[in-house]
Amino acid sequence: MFITQKSLPRRSFLRGAGTALALPLFDAMLPAFAADTLRATPRLGFVYAGNGIVHANWVPTTTGRGFELTRNLAPLARVRDHLTVLSGLAHLEADTKGDGTGDHPRSSAVWLTGVHAYDRTGPGVEVRLATTADQIAAQAIGRDSPVASLELSIDAPAQGACDSGDCFYVGTVSWRSETTPNLAELHPRVVFERLFGDGGSSAARLARSRITGSILDSVVAEAEQLAGTLGAGDTRKLDEYLDAVREIERRIQGAEARGTQDIALPERPTSIPDSYEEHARMMFELQRLAFQADITRVTSMIVARELSGLSYPNIGVPDAHHNVSHHRDDPELIDKKSRIDTYHVQLFAEFAEKLAATPDGDGSLLDNCALLYGSGMGDGNLHRHENLPCLLVGRQGGKLRTGEHIAYPGKTPMANLLLTLLDQVGVEVAAIGDSTGRLAPDSISA
Repeated sequence: MFITQKSLPRRSFLRGAGTALALPLFDAMLPAFAADTLRATPRLGFVYAGNGIVHANWVPTTTGRGFELTRNLAPLARVRDHLTVLSGLAHLEADTKGDGTGDHPRSSAVWLTGVHAYDRTGPGVEVRLATTADQIAAQAIGRDSPVASLELSIDAPAQGACDSGDCFYVGTVSWRSETTPNLAELHPRVVFERLFGDGGSSAARLARSRITGSILDSVVAEAEQLAGTLGAGDTRKLDEYLDAVREIERRIQGAEARGTQDIALPERPTSIPDSYEEHARMMFELQRLAFQADITRVTSMIVARELSGLSYPNIGVPDAHHNVSHHRDDPELIDKKSRIDTYHVQLFAEFAEKLAATPDGDGSLLDNCALLYGSGMGDGNLHRHENLPCLLVGRQGGKLRTGEHIAYPGKTPMANLLLTLLDQVGVEVAAIGDSTGRLAPDSISA
């Protein structure tokens, strides 16, 4: 039970059967923690889209604040004031060193490390990469949150579909250490229960869902008691938050019902939405809720892995994504590749818009986070790792300059950007991969 008080601790929960539901930031919490945590809580999100881009449809032709939104970037129009487009950055450690590793596995491996991924298929070869930027951040800003970081994907790796060896490096962009990758979770139910429920066995989950129908049913009384202690604005926030949690749970249950009918769930549910679009929106919404309730402060998500075989008939592209990326300057294939890239940006833009509409402190979640969208491959047709697609969305509590296109000198290490983003959340490290220093203080820093 909650104890009625004039202020609530920031780390407050609604507790029920198998549920510890973290609460979003309320005005009533501010007096309780204003002395040391009134400043905006930093949050970092990393979104990976593989197979490169068509630069003519991605990179703006002008720099500064007056840049035009290109075909691929047009979906970001509503969050333009929170957007910074970066061009000229490179991950040259993704280039070949004659060791046998394919261009695509190297691209995803290097993205948050700046480290070359060597072929691991030979006899006696030990797998080594490096701790990724998201995990460096999680070790610092995530240690006080219930879930240090989330690693998600909506594009499952397919064994045997890599340039060489196996698909070890394309299935995740997050590494806890140089020898330990974080497997990216595909299943919304697993993510939901990690955030809002106690998990437990499949039998316990199934019994709970049949008895209660929703994990929220067990906290209704406590939520009503809490609402009686809050002001009108906080009560509205509570209602909207609980409605959002119940809606994402309903969508997950619907997707599972279509896939499993009355079959008992296994330890790791195999049902994911039939629709790529529905799957993506679910996973983005789970991240938004996790940020809102401060359950986690660091996320990564793969919307399209390297060598992706996904097709997109809903946007007129029935072809496999990877095949289309090798367009060989064919106008029809270039158009299809650009449709795919625009579609991915559209789904990402919807996520950013929802963050902008979610209050957080004196601003919004988008004001208080930084999202990095991009890839370790620039030109997918030629397998080049220069002039990478790189978007920053969010203001990180006023620390990021936004609304500009910044063009860096060619081959500027993208690892310099990673160092800069870590600095802005209070995590200082000497170097990441092939970094040569921070980006110029007056480029992306406010």
